[in-house]
Formats: sequence, C-alpha cells, structure tokens
Amino acid sequence: MNKNRLVYAAFFAIAFVASLSACSDNRSTGLEYARNMYDPLGYNPDQANKNFANGQTAQTPPPNTDPVGFVKYEYANTKEGYEAASAGLINPLPVNAKNLASGKHYFTVFCSPCHGEKGDGKGHLVQIEKYSGVPSYHGDAASSRGGMMKDLTAGKIYHTIMYGLNNMGSHASQLSPEERWKVVMYVQQLQKTQ
Repeated sequence: MNKNRLVYAAFFAIAFVASLSACSDNRSTGLEYARNMYDPLGYNPDQANKNFANGQTAQTPPPNTDPVGFVKYEYANTKEGYEAASAGLINPLPVNAKNLASGKHYFTVFCSPCHGEKGDGKGHLVQIEKYSGVPSYHGDAASSRGGMMKDLTAGKIYHTIMYGLNNMGSHASQLSPEERWKVVMYVQQLQKTQ
C-alpha cells in the first residue's frame, strides 16, 4: 500500500472520530485551555467576601488616602479659588522647545476648535456658529472674571483648564497635570503674540 494513502486514511479516520466525539454532548463546550482565564482568581467588587468583617469585597478607602498617581488640586472652583490659584500656582515645567511643542499639540487637539490655532477665539466651532463669545488670548479681549486675557497668569489658566468656565467644560479628565502645564506654557506664548 502506498505510504501517502496510509497517511491520508489515518488522518481521515482521526478527523471522523473527532467530529463524532464533538457531537456527542450538546451542552459541552469542548476542551478548555487555560481555565484560569475564564475563572478570575480575585474577587469581583460586588461579590461577597468572607475576608472582611462586613462581608463586602469593595471597601471604603481609609481616610486621608489618595489613589496611586492622583495629584491633589487644592483650589476650589470659586472666584476665591481662581484668585488663589493665580497667586499660588507657578508652572513647574521648564520653558523649552520640547514642552512648547507638546503644549502646542495638546492645545491644537483640545483648545483650538474653539480658541483657534492662533488663540484668536476664531476656531472652527466658532466659525460654524456653534459657540460664540470665545475669548482671544491677545489683543484687548477681556476675561469674564475680570482683567485682560493677555494678562492671565499661569495659575488662572491652569485653574480654568481644571474646572472650565462659562461654555468651556473642564479638561481635567482629558489632560494630566503635566499636560495641563504644557498647555498653559503654550497659551502664555500665544498671549505674547499680537
């Protein structure tokens, strides 16, 4: 008998037996590989847990603790907090080409749709009349909280990015503290242009 025919016959016999064995139990999910990928080793947050006195897995964090990587912002979303941020916050990042380029990128993505590429308050959302009254960072534009937009301090700009103001929403969830400072740095460069 030819060797190839013997190999083919053995292959088809094995395939036939495998297909018949797979059809024997309709409720069977077949062989399981790496079962621990299906059954989690840890408890689910809403699952009962005998390891704690109250029987809950999700526990309230201890008082005065912060999540890993959380940066606390001490200034309230009030006029007083805005003024305190103006007096107390300074940009911790050095002014260099890398930080300015990064700040320009974040500004372009998050701010320019309203404030415009040049910070003139003429972004594409303003041009299609979706929003109006978007301030310019240079010239004689006045801030809704008083003072000129070109004179805003780093703390005031950061506070506004953190909490938002008027039609502008908060960008705290989109930008990390370091990214916010880079945007502040770039906005301060836009304030200098005429």
